[in-house]
Amino acid sequence: MKRLILEMGMGADLYGEDYTKAACRAIDDAIRHSSLTLFRSLDLDHEKMTVNVTVGVQKPDAVDADVVAAKLPRGKAFVQVVHGGQNVIDEENDTISVIASVAIEACYPQSELI
Repeated sequence: MKRLILEMGMGADLYGEDYTKAACRAIDDAIRHSSLTLFRSLDLDHEKMTVNVTVGVQKPDAVDADVVAAKLPRGKAFVQVVHGGQNVIDEENDTISVIASVAIEACYPQSELI
């Protein structure tokens, strides 16, 4: 597999401390910044694409990777959740705002590109 595209995104859940929601919002952010015209221009089949997603949050175990994978509109998604992102603690109001970061890599079989 050859990585063709790398896209980054950031998402937050400001009041619910929902790490999955923040990760999904980061996916949405990354997708809004990309257009995969390469596939249409070269007549490449999206079904052969593998999409590797790395999600960074402060509590990796709190992310439902299947829900995050379902956000990807094309290709076969693989989601890895790691320690990263940021929690912003508001001690005065006893809340935590969760910030997730994602990196999305679109990969394609190199033999299909030649």
